Amino acid sequence: MFWNRSILAAFIAITPAFTAFAQVAGLSDQPTTVANAPGSPATLKAAFQNHFLIGVAINRSIATGAVGRRSKELVEKDIALVKEQFNQIAPENDLKWQHIHPREGADGYNFEPADAFVEFGEQNNMVIIGHTLVWHAQTPHWVFAGTNPPPGADDAVNSAGEVAQATDAAAPPGSRRRGFGGFGQRYTGPRASRDELLARMREHIHSVVGRYKGKIKAWDVVNEAISDSGDELLRDSLWLQIIGPDYIAKAFEYAHEADPDAILRYNDYGLESPAKRRKLITLIKSLREQKAPVHAIGSQAHVNVSTTFETMDQALTEMASLGLPIHITELDVNSAARGQRGTGADIAANSDATQGGLVSDADQRLADAYAGIFRAFLKHRDSVKMVTFWGANDAVSWRRFGTPLLFDGENQPKPAFEAVLRVAIEAQPTTE
Repeated sequence: MFWNRSILAAFIAITPAFTAFAQVAGLSDQPTTVANAPGSPATLKAAFQNHFLIGVAINRSIATGAVGRRSKELVEKDIALVKEQFNQIAPENDLKWQHIHPREGADGYNFEPADAFVEFGEQNNMVIIGHTLVWHAQTPHWVFAGTNPPPGADDAVNSAGEVAQATDAAAPPGSRRRGFGGFGQRYTGPRASRDELLARMREHIHSVVGRYKGKIKAWDVVNEAISDSGDELLRDSLWLQIIGPDYIAKAFEYAHEADPDAILRYNDYGLESPAKRRKLITLIKSLREQKAPVHAIGSQAHVNVSTTFETMDQALTEMASLGLPIHITELDVNSAARGQRGTGADIAANSDATQGGLVSDADQRLADAYAGIFRAFLKHRDSVKMVTFWGANDAVSWRRFGTPLLFDGENQPKPAFEAVLRVAIEAQPTTE
């Protein structure tokens, strides 16, 4: 075990949320104690209280109450929904490197939004999750910058006597390139050395994880490192190119140094695909050989209405063979007509995946898909310890045009919500 049982025992004695965390960590066989008060609305967290945590990714408006593109009234309703339905939260963006550490150096951090997120979770007795420490996207270019020319670069010297630097300046205004660094833009300038990038990674992880030690209970340490292409195991990111394949193990090592009691997850999408799943299993076995402290598998589950019980059941069966807890980290079910061919989570491709209108009978197909998915989660409840929706309602979802969640933009429950609750009711043991 990589967590301190005596410390967690003290937490467990304090609140139901920490009892729930003990279940996630595998430290307790006792069910959670949250339940609906008589006459109160049915809630997801109560319906699944004996099985797994039910969480949600929240945006900055929900964490702080600040008004953005949603009116003050709607933001207040969003907040009320999160408090009513969920017992665990993750941040959509505010712990990503680009947001929390936009500038180089110790004074380059912006902790205020992340602090507000953590405070929201503490005030509402929720298990708090950190997302994410190392990712190929939404990482500022300064992280990768240095004095080493990129591979294949022409070391031409300009009129000022400096090595020429390739930049994104030539990209057309408003364009977005897929790649590394920034938000979908590829950093192409001179690079840091392996030692420089490892030092930056360690400093960042120690600063961020250390700041929230004991408050954030689980971290997505490395996000989406597996390749979607051919037989390649790892995505060809700058982390891989500069450091090498051991960058993943190093990230887990640094996170464990910063908080020995935190649950550390590897997180990825598309694990419903057998080919991607095989790569996951290879990667986790490799990390174990490297003695990396990987405590849980994060499966994003950005799926579509064509996803069946059988598909999810098979995916969970194979992931469970690794012997680690499974956390469903970013669940949504895309109803858009163009979103039915895959389960990718590429940000740049998301716009196309949520276009073309909705599939026929979208509400019913969404309800049927969610029912099958949750039946699979319950079948594998010995492994599945957490289910987190990626957004509170359709209006705040990154896939809002695909209407992928259980609540509409007015926070009203959809047929899919009732379908999920029925799955929980059907799973209750019968009494004579």
